Amino acid sequence: MMSLPFYQRHHEHYDRAYRHKALSSTVSQYQKETKSKSAVYAQGSAAYARGSAAYRHSSAAGFSLDSSAAYSHGSSAYDLESAAYSYGSAAYDHSAAQSKRSAAYSLDSESLSTSSAAHSHASESINKLAAAYRLGSEAYSLGLKNSNLMIEDQSYKMSPKAKRAKQSLISEDKENEALDYSVPIFTGRAVNISGITDTEEERIKESAAYVAKRNLFATGEGVSVSKVAKTTSEEQHHEKKSRKVAIRESAERVAMKKTLEETQAFHKKLNQDKLLHAPEFIIEPRSHTIWEKENVRFNCSVAGWPEPRVTWYKNNVPIDVQAHPGKYIIQSRYGLHSLEITECEFDDTAQYHASAMNVKGEVSVYASLVVKRYKGEIDASLLHARNLSLSPFAVTPHGYASRFEISFVDKFDVAFGREGETMSLGCTVVINPDIKRFKPDIEWYRNGVLITPSKWVQMQWSGERASLTLTHANKEDEGLYTLRVAMGEYYEEYSGYVFVRDADAEIPGAPGAPLDVQCLDANKDYVIVSWKQPAVDGGNPILGYFIDRCEVGTSHWTQCNENPVKFARFPVTGLIEGRSYIFRVRAVNKAGVSLPSRVSEPVAALDPADRARLKSHPSAPWTGQIIVTEEEPAEGVVPGAPTDLQVIEATKNYVVLSWKPPGQRGHEGIMYYVEKCVAGTEDWQRVNTEIPVKSPRFAVFDLSEGKSYCFRVRCCNSAGIGEPSEATEATVVDDKLDIPKAPGRIMPTRNTDTSVVVTWTEPPDAKELVGYYIESSVEGSGRWEPCNNNPVKGTRFICHGLSNGEKYIFRVRAVNAAGLSEFSQESEPIEVKAAIAAPSPPYDIVVLESVRDSMVLGWKQPEAIGGTEITGYYVNYREVVDGVPGKWKEANIKAVTERAYRIQDLKENMVYQFQVAAANLAGVGTPSKPSKPFKCEEWTIAVPGPPHDVKCTEVRKDSLVLLWKEPVYSGRSPIVGYYVDMKETEAKEEHWRSVNEKPLQKKFLKIGGLTQGVSYVFRVRATNQAGVGKPSDVTDAVIAETRPGTKEVVVDVDDNGVISLNFECDQMSPDSKFIWSKNYEPIEDDPRLNIDTKGGKSKLSFKDLGEDDLGIYSCIVTDTDGVSSSYTINEEEMKRLLALSHERQFPTVPLISELAVEILEKGEVRFWLQAEKLSGNAKANFVFNDKEIFNGEKYKMKVDRNTGLVEMIMDKLEEKDEGTYTFQLQDGKATNQSSLVLIGDVFKKLRDEADFQKKEWHRKQGPHFVDKLGWEVTDECNVMLKCKVANIKKETHIVWYKDDREIMVDEEHDFKDGVCTLLISEFSKKDAGTYEVILKDDRGKDSSELKLKDTAFADLMNEVCRRIALSATDLKIQSTAEGIRLYSYVTYYVEDLRVGWVHNDTQIKFTDRMRTGVTGEQIWLQINEPTPQDKGRYIMELFDGSTTHKKTVDLSGQAFDEAFAEFQRLKQAAIAEKNRARVLGGLPDVVTIQEGKALNLSCTVWGDPTPEVSWLKNEKSFVSDANCILKFESGKNVSFSISTVSTQDSGKYSIVVKNKYGTETSDVTVSVYIPEEERESEQEKKQ
Repeated sequence: MMSLPFYQRHHEHYDRAYRHKALSSTVSQYQKETKSKSAVYAQGSAAYARGSAAYRHSSAAGFSLDSSAAYSHGSSAYDLESAAYSYGSAAYDHSAAQSKRSAAYSLDSESLSTSSAAHSHASESINKLAAAYRLGSEAYSLGLKNSNLMIEDQSYKMSPKAKRAKQSLISEDKENEALDYSVPIFTGRAVNISGITDTEEERIKESAAYVAKRNLFATGEGVSVSKVAKTTSEEQHHEKKSRKVAIRESAERVAMKKTLEETQAFHKKLNQDKLLHAPEFIIEPRSHTIWEKENVRFNCSVAGWPEPRVTWYKNNVPIDVQAHPGKYIIQSRYGLHSLEITECEFDDTAQYHASAMNVKGEVSVYASLVVKRYKGEIDASLLHARNLSLSPFAVTPHGYASRFEISFVDKFDVAFGREGETMSLGCTVVINPDIKRFKPDIEWYRNGVLITPSKWVQMQWSGERASLTLTHANKEDEGLYTLRVAMGEYYEEYSGYVFVRDADAEIPGAPGAPLDVQCLDANKDYVIVSWKQPAVDGGNPILGYFIDRCEVGTSHWTQCNENPVKFARFPVTGLIEGRSYIFRVRAVNKAGVSLPSRVSEPVAALDPADRARLKSHPSAPWTGQIIVTEEEPAEGVVPGAPTDLQVIEATKNYVVLSWKPPGQRGHEGIMYYVEKCVAGTEDWQRVNTEIPVKSPRFAVFDLSEGKSYCFRVRCCNSAGIGEPSEATEATVVDDKLDIPKAPGRIMPTRNTDTSVVVTWTEPPDAKELVGYYIESSVEGSGRWEPCNNNPVKGTRFICHGLSNGEKYIFRVRAVNAAGLSEFSQESEPIEVKAAIAAPSPPYDIVVLESVRDSMVLGWKQPEAIGGTEITGYYVNYREVVDGVPGKWKEANIKAVTERAYRIQDLKENMVYQFQVAAANLAGVGTPSKPSKPFKCEEWTIAVPGPPHDVKCTEVRKDSLVLLWKEPVYSGRSPIVGYYVDMKETEAKEEHWRSVNEKPLQKKFLKIGGLTQGVSYVFRVRATNQAGVGKPSDVTDAVIAETRPGTKEVVVDVDDNGVISLNFECDQMSPDSKFIWSKNYEPIEDDPRLNIDTKGGKSKLSFKDLGEDDLGIYSCIVTDTDGVSSSYTINEEEMKRLLALSHERQFPTVPLISELAVEILEKGEVRFWLQAEKLSGNAKANFVFNDKEIFNGEKYKMKVDRNTGLVEMIMDKLEEKDEGTYTFQLQDGKATNQSSLVLIGDVFKKLRDEADFQKKEWHRKQGPHFVDKLGWEVTDECNVMLKCKVANIKKETHIVWYKDDREIMVDEEHDFKDGVCTLLISEFSKKDAGTYEVILKDDRGKDSSELKLKDTAFADLMNEVCRRIALSATDLKIQSTAEGIRLYSYVTYYVEDLRVGWVHNDTQIKFTDRMRTGVTGEQIWLQINEPTPQDKGRYIMELFDGSTTHKKTVDLSGQAFDEAFAEFQRLKQAAIAEKNRARVLGGLPDVVTIQEGKALNLSCTVWGDPTPEVSWLKNEKSFVSDANCILKFESGKNVSFSISTVSTQDSGKYSIVVKNKYGTETSDVTVSVYIPEEERESEQEKKQ
């Protein structure tokens, strides 16, 4: 019988589904023909036996390389002979090789005997084994690729224990090595997975080839074939086999080989899945060392199925060919992959690797590239000098400088985004010194973990700016991002937090998406998926989570669990071994299901050991070949019990078990059965009843919550099922991991004006904490918002994005896999504003004056003042003797408020160092760095000392204001002015330039002409009579830019006339103050000014603006980033403001328009004016000739306060209405008036216009003309009379007249679009006259008249002619029999259109030879009998009465030659046509005549010369005879006579006339008939 997989023996019901029909028939055939088949290869067995004996004889001498080669040759010989044994034993290859008459077997049995030490047993078992595997090969080729076919001979006893073939280490050619073969155990699939396989045949094909590879090549386990010695009698029996039998057997083998090859080829195409295997590099790329500007190519060859996709990397970053066009060339052809790098540079030195990936796995190979540089531009030896110095920087492997100044400009701030959006972070990096060819290392970190480029994250480095882009932000991307820029061993970092909020839920009230989905434990049977719970539950508790999986390479998602699971870990089962999957998770509450999380990384359903083995050493692709070892298949050993069984995870939904394989398990693979029982009972139940477990881990489901269970495991293989392991301790089905308790002691503290630091304590007995979620709420609102969407670790978090000045409360909850804790207690409310800290150190300490025993110091304010104003400074000093500094001493006990201080009681000629510390309400800050040494000595120089406290304010994109204080030391004479110098920050010292040519008397200067975005520095020098003194310290670098939100001082005049300057700031801190200055000197208790500050607004008001108040008024807001502005009041501005103030004190109602009059549609008269604005209390008075008039029957008055419109309407004007009209307005205390005088001619004209308009209105009550009758010329050069009418109805009639005679119109006008038209085609002089159109119906009538006479007619005809001239086509050339004709077509021609012709700029005079004319629409010029003098340029001039329109043609060159040739041809054709021979007339077409009568026909012919005449009868030549007389007289008269016609004369007669110009033929048909009486008599005679 056939040996079946061990688990089929124990489950017969499964065996029926497993077996294949082809396999069953094969087994049956084998059982019937076992004996006959066992002797097929006896001759080969004899050869094998001789080889074995020969080998034993020579074994004492040991193996040699020659014998190994012979052995290999023999194996190869048989491989070529019989592919039928490709699944059989390699040992049998040697015994059957005689069919090819191999020299290694038939000629030199001695050398063959040295080829294999494994052939010492008899060949009887080999024959049986070969037959068995021959049948197995047939079954396998029919589709049973995944089954283990083990045919047993019941009469032969198998060895009790499987043995492994001894490996030989002698042969060096391992590719041809034929030792240690084993038969892989093929396991059928026990579960029909829905959606993957639908038929029995597909289930048989489904078994993964990886299992066979693992057992065959990795573990080396299999069924060995024993070797049994042959007896001498059997060997002799085989030797006696006849030659005839051997030949027949050889032929049978050849036929069998061909059949098997065809069957295998068919099923290989049918079942491609058996070829699936992980990628494997056949040829790996090699490393290169080249010179700069050379090209290099990396080549590799990779195998795998499906065909792997190869990606090239440089330093683990994928190479983007599009980003570097022409730099990289990547090619893939026929499995050979290459990467070519053109014109290599020094920066191309890197590690490159190729990664090949398909669904079965991924593998990478590495190679290095070293690009060497020629000496010259940069000495290459310097690049390797570790200890040499290149002043002022040392050379390092990363560049020249061992110390770099790295700074960040335009830095990214705290960023907020939403899931699905694209977010970008970036910094401009400034590196000093800037060394070409050396690039910094740019690295990005998230929460301290290095970020690598992926489909979610992209990084760019432009050479100046580093940026990171989140292409599809998810909550996993939330965290602290750090940019690290490294040059050699030195680096700088900058960090900023990125917050990612949940995307809008598709279902209102649904929770947020889970995050951070990972695969913790991947095995063949299951994968444990973990995730983190979302911070947002949608307002309802989360009921659980759904886990979805998707096979890599597909887009079909399958839900893994039917019921939601609450535990944030879940084992997913039902995976197909060897395939890769991705997972996602969705949360669910009573409102609905959330959006899915970001998908996990792909994971393969393999054991970790197998996955590591595939990644590091992928096995050879499985080809479907079954290889037989030297030993006979054996049952193997029943495995022992597993060890170390334990429950590694237990939840309400499942329990995960883990164990170790047994020590005793034989040489074949083992699998496991898991059993369970309720604790306290011995009722063990098998969990996996259908198919054993392949991995030493298993997840058990379907357990009753709250019950206690024990578990144990059994091993099994082909030999049977082993003993169970020790049972586990009783395990309660419940979550071992408890939900954590709430955190405690929530403590918020101030941080910035938009953020708060929240700290808390970890909850007690917390286990496996994932992190914490923090929520905030504005005090009293009751609305909580998440501060983070990705759990944070630690017990401190900075909550950003808060509103300045608001009070917030906070709460925290802990998170682990079991769930989210309860919220902590709410914190105390805290107002969001910047925290107070001690100021940073002052800097740039300078000596402003020095005398024998004292020195005056100056310094700059700290960059960070700590959130509150600086209250003072403390100065320390120390002596420096011979370069050795002494102890620090306090210079002042009481803080000084100015940034200049005189230190007394110093020693003359002693060297001192100084340091300064700033103080505020938070305390004294860190002292500054010690200044450079200064010597205390009397300054005797004549020029002034340096100005100090130089600072920039009011910085804008093109200007700023520079302020400074006068020097403490003025020199030997008073200071007379100052010079201001400036340069760009990066410019060298020689680029300092003076801003002012003459000394400034004031201590401030507005500097304009700056370039936006450029950084500048400034300094000031004082001057006296002795000269210009030492410059001040250089200011900090200032970028010329107007920052967003910058506001300016605004002047305002209120309704009471008070003039004020107003400044507003929205960037204030709680301690910020407005400081007003006049001419940049602080304003103190000035009685002429009043300053009022409320919140973020400050107002400086003038009590009585005058000349004493002229100047520059500036305002600075302290504790801000330089918020300041100024306003200049000069004499001109003062006058404008005083006028505006007077206007506000004594206001007038502003008018948009003065009083005006207009005539309305009905002839009414409307007086009106419009004010800019009127309040609800505004009123108007109407006055006529100094008397107030009121609303009544004659006057209709109206005031529209919304629009400011005031109007009065009079129905009509009478003579008594002549006079002056006035409108008086009053709105509060504002007044105004406007008058209009209507007297004399002005009044008369207005009254006449009103009367006319009234009449017009009455006319328009019936049908009337809107536009009077007019004309237009159409594109077709027709004249259309048209008018526009209105108030038309169906009964309205329209009548047209010309010269008082009605024009009959064929169709009634439909008044479409209110237009009436009359079309006059081909308008000419006859159409001149007076046209009138009348509209009439029962409401009245209206008429309109148009005179088209004299000038009006001439104007119209000019337009008609113009249109006709424009319609003229281009001149064309036409040849005629008379000559050449030039012509053009127009729409139509009228006599008023004057036509002229010009030849070569000369007007043509018309003669008989040169004449012009018009034929229809054609205007032409005829040139008869043209000559060469007629060549040239011809112009047709069309004059429409005002404009000449020209059309030109060139009649010269080829155009003339072609036209002239055509003229000659037509002329000759005309002559030929005129003179050719022809029949002019006289002959009828048909002549019917009675027999016996005379026939006379005549006609006239013509031709020059006289034509020749001939006759035809029935197309045959016919001449005159006695019966028929033919005559041709006078060269033109032709006669045809027959005196007595008979029936024989009937027929077709043709006259042919011919001369040299042509021939013409005229036909006549003669029909002779016999009378009826004669016919009857003739018939009687015949009878």
